[in-house]
Parts: sequence; C-alpha cells; structure tokens
Amino acid sequence: MIWLTWRQHRREALFTLAGLAVLGTLMAVTGLAMRRTFDDYGLPACVKRVRDTSGVPDLGDTCNQAFNRFYDQYDILNLAGVLFLVLPLIVGLFWGAPLIAREVEQGTHRLVWTQGISRRRWALVKVGLIAPAVLLAAVGYGLGVSWLMSPLNQGWEQSRFDAFFFDMQGVAPVGYTLFAVALGIFAGTVWPRMLPAMAVTLVGFIGVRVAVGVLGRRRYLPAEELTFPIQGGTGMADPFDGDWVLANGVRDASGKMVAPNVQVNCPEGVTAPDGRECGADLGVGPDAYNWQLYQPADRYWLFQAIETGIFVALAALLIVLAVRRIRRRVCRDQHRPLLPDIGNSDPLPIG
Repeated sequence: MIWLTWRQHRREALFTLAGLAVLGTLMAVTGLAMRRTFDDYGLPACVKRVRDTSGVPDLGDTCNQAFNRFYDQYDILNLAGVLFLVLPLIVGLFWGAPLIAREVEQGTHRLVWTQGISRRRWALVKVGLIAPAVLLAAVGYGLGVSWLMSPLNQGWEQSRFDAFFFDMQGVAPVGYTLFAVALGIFAGTVWPRMLPAMAVTLVGFIGVRVAVGVLGRRRYLPAEELTFPIQGGTGMADPFDGDWVLANGVRDASGKMVAPNVQVNCPEGVTAPDGRECGADLGVGPDAYNWQLYQPADRYWLFQAIETGIFVALAALLIVLAVRRIRRRVCRDQHRPLLPDIGNSDPLPIG
C-alpha cells in the first residue's frame, strides 16, 4: 500500500520538491543580499536608536533616508508576498483535494479494496504519508520566510502584526497548510470529483482564513488600554516598536470619545500662537486625555501559536470526519460490481 501510494503521487512529490528547492534558493540569495544592504546602510545603529527612544522616535534625516532607500530597494517583496500567502492554498488544491476525489472519480479505489486492504488502512496510509511531507514543507517554508523578512521586521516591526506579514511567516503557515490539505481531503469525500473538491477547498479556505484573521485574531487575548495626557504625555503604545494599535482617540474628562482615531501630544505648557490650549482646534476641553486600545508587541509569537493551534485543530477534525465518511461511503459502494454485467452497455457507475 505504501509503495502504491508513492507510485500514485511521486510526480506531484517531485514537482513539489523542485518548486521548494527553487523557492529556497531564491529566499537564501535574497535574504543574504538584504542583510548586506541592511548593514551597508547603517540601519543596525538606527534600529538601536529606535529601541532606546520612548514614544515615536525622531530618527533624523540620515536614518529616515536609509530606511526609505532600503524599503524602495526591496519593495518587490510585497509582490512576492502574494505567493507566500497563497502557497498553503496551492498545496491544499493540488495535494489535498485530489487525494481522495481523483481515486473515487477514476474508480481505482475499488481495485485496492479487493486486495485485502481495509478501508481504514487505505485512508490512513494515504493521509499518513502525505501529512508528514506537508508538515515538513510548511515548517521549512514558514521559518524560511521569517528569516527572509527579518531585516524588514527590524526596521518596521509593526508589520509582524499586519495581516499581510503575520500570515506569511512564523509558525502560522504550518497551520494554514495542514488545514488546506485536510479541507481538500474532506471535500473529496463529500464531492468525489476533482474540480468540485478543488472549488470547495478554495472557497472554504479563503472564508475561514478571512473570518479568523478579521474577527478572531484581535480577540485571542484581552487588549490592553493605555491613557496618557495630551500635554507632556509619554508611554504611548508605539506601532514602530511592534505594538498593534487596535483603536485610539481623545476622550474628555467623563470618558466620552471626542476625537476618534487621533492622538494629541504637545509639550508641557506650550500653547498655540493665538493663545489657545493644546487640542482646542479639535474641541478638546480641560482634563482630556489620549486613549489607546492595543495588543503589546511581545504577544506576537503567542498569537502565532494560538492561530496555528486553531488551524491544526480544524485540520485534525476534518481528517477524522474524512476517514469516517470514507468508511460509510465505501460501505455503500462496495456492493457495486467491479465489472459491468455481460451485455450491459451502460458504463460502470463510479463515485
């Protein structure tokens, strides 16, 4: 059974290995070049200056120009990031969806069941050989992208919580990939044709990813609140340092929001040239204060682990359901004849 499974999927395996080898080579070459450029522009010293500055730092023209040059040079990675985002889905479409659907569609599964192979063993061997390979590839890919994006993360760490960057690096791609493959396998047991199974995998994967990312991610842990005065205030949550600011604004003395999505930070005792108090142009009265709702930067890896766990749990559930459906489906299907009756011109029913 193991040999047969390898024979059936060796072409996909070789193409996948070749693709990962090419991708790994490009990532290694690009990552090393990025690190040399990062050092040549003197950005490690600028990053240290950011860490040593409270609040939003004033980097000066030299560091700002160096950061801008660095980002402009490697802005192409934003386009490559689209590939990184859809790679788990591609694996699910071309590894998960055909795994069961193609066999049932072509009717080859019936031949295996006549060779003393139980339905459960048939399903577990196929899944058991595919899952470790997918897991290793996903781990290598996720950690490889994290290494590649490390210079960009150092220069603009809030990007790690941004949906675009959060989804492509760390351990989260492992969960996404396993879920995509499991969803494809399960879809193949419900719609045992390759094209419908691939369509369900595509729609289901995108729907769950968007729902979790938009509705669930910010609620993994209770967000922290931060308040500070509008004059001489310090200690604000800093996106530049990696904090994920969910909401902010200025509240009056009673706690009512009077200026959403803005922050007012004036030096102590400074008034406008016309003599008005700081923030008066926004309708801010006495005793008003800045308010922020945010997730601290040090929760990044915890959020990665939580999201990975969610998708791994969904993948495990889908695999269990798929194996159960295979057993029930085959119980109905095993009573069909392997060969059509002599003289019956109707084609052999499959699926």
